[in-house]
Amino acid sequence: MKTIFSSIFALSFLIFNMAAMGNVENDNKTGDQTEATSLQIVSSPELFDLTSTWVSNFETQHPALNIRITQLTDESSFSAEVLYLLSPDQQIAGQERSAWQMVVGHDVVVPIINTNNPLFQTIVKKGVKAEDLARLLAENPNWSMLVDDAPANLVKTYITNDQQVNIKLAAYTQAEIQAAEVSSAAELIAAVQQDINAIGFCKLVDIIDSENNAFAAQVSVLPIDKNRNSRLDQFENIYSSPEALTRGVWIGKYPKELSGDIYATAASEPTSQAAIGFLTWITNDGQEQLAHAGFSQLSSRERTANMVALTKPTAPGANGGNQAFLSFGWILAIGLALVLLVVGLLVRSKRKEKLGIDSEDIEMTPAMNENSIKAPAGLYYDKTHTWAFMERDGLVKIGVDDFMQHLTGALTHIKMKDSGEKVRKGEKILSIVRDGKQLELYSPVSGIIKRRNQSLLSEPQQVNADPYAEGWVYQIEPLNWTREVRLLFMADTYKEWLEDEFTRLRDFLATSANSNTVVFEHIVLQDGGELTDNVLADLGPEVWEDFQSHFIDTSK
Repeated sequence: MKTIFSSIFALSFLIFNMAAMGNVENDNKTGDQTEATSLQIVSSPELFDLTSTWVSNFETQHPALNIRITQLTDESSFSAEVLYLLSPDQQIAGQERSAWQMVVGHDVVVPIINTNNPLFQTIVKKGVKAEDLARLLAENPNWSMLVDDAPANLVKTYITNDQQVNIKLAAYTQAEIQAAEVSSAAELIAAVQQDINAIGFCKLVDIIDSENNAFAAQVSVLPIDKNRNSRLDQFENIYSSPEALTRGVWIGKYPKELSGDIYATAASEPTSQAAIGFLTWITNDGQEQLAHAGFSQLSSRERTANMVALTKPTAPGANGGNQAFLSFGWILAIGLALVLLVVGLLVRSKRKEKLGIDSEDIEMTPAMNENSIKAPAGLYYDKTHTWAFMERDGLVKIGVDDFMQHLTGALTHIKMKDSGEKVRKGEKILSIVRDGKQLELYSPVSGIIKRRNQSLLSEPQQVNADPYAEGWVYQIEPLNWTREVRLLFMADTYKEWLEDEFTRLRDFLATSANSNTVVFEHIVLQDGGELTDNVLADLGPEVWEDFQSHFIDTSK
């Protein structure tokens, strides 16, 4: 304890001296700094009016600044010293993948429903899939197309006269749109409010009551069943408010085909005061103009993230060495952060045993992402992270998928059922164990166990080394293969579904594994926010129990 307080005192003394030095430097640098007074912006054609409004309002507040704005053309090429404002999926010739980018707004299309519809609560619980919306967009749709045993009342569908709404909706549903077109969003919303059998398609910004930061009266967004399991899982429930939905769009919980980002980009991270000031203004005051242009504002978390990125301290020697080492404000902030870190480490050291951390020496491991997961073609994959493959003799071999073994790390034991036992699809079929912590996995098919992989009893790590070959678990005589295989993923669909699983995994870790603490940040996240491989390996048994109940069991 004495060591900790001595460290705090030493840090405080160091901060005081750094601040004093910084102030001396600032006093001696009068008149040396040069502020950029011009900025060149290139805008997508569909954003040109919005960008012009932004520039006009910003120049009114900064009359000494000269901003030149031009419209992007087919002949335009990516150039240094230029700030680009681009619409979703817009690319420029010569634009590198490594180019700097910052999201400044969203373009989101939503399906909406009257909240007084008698089927509303049922639909909210199950969500709608792309094919459901396609049926609603066909000629003479009725509610029985969406809800089993529902009355065959006709559904009246409306769509705004907006080209982007039509394009995005057609891309998502792959359907010919037969909805009645209305001239304005206000007319569409009124039609939905007045008819409980109506469904509309418009932009998210069209249904927001800005004064109350809520959806328009008697109107709600139809939830999208993004992982296609015919129910709205907890991680998909992003429809309670405009803020929640906007954040869901930002982190990838809403279909990409129905959403897109308006973003600023440049060859490298902007350093001129003109560019940083303009981007800061867009992130804050400029958000009001987005709604008038038909786009959605950033969520509060996005704005915070942008401000953090735009207000980073200048590195020593930047701008020709004319700036002081660090301003007093930054020195104070960094110093306070160091003091809090020391105090935090003291508190967390007391919690180490409770949290299941075995060592203070946390070693970085490779990142785990969609590209690191193997999914061989020809196999079928279950939502509970097992796989199935029918062999030539008619037996079905099953095992643990690569995603699950990447999470757990090297297994130390596997508990299996005996040969001859009968299992049903969705029934617990094996336990995978690491250092006494275990997870229960479920059978992807129904059948009778004919053989189990005995070698796993002595070498459970085969599941980690080769989950789809030497690491197989059972051979099963299937009882209902033809029907049950339709409920499994083929490789291509499975890889797409994994994108949602990674989103769900991050949500779980943020809530159940305390990943916002300093220690867990090292274990759970790499630089840039990527998950580390074997992310569950060193977490405590209580986290594994939460993972079982809140991640695996909810996928059944």
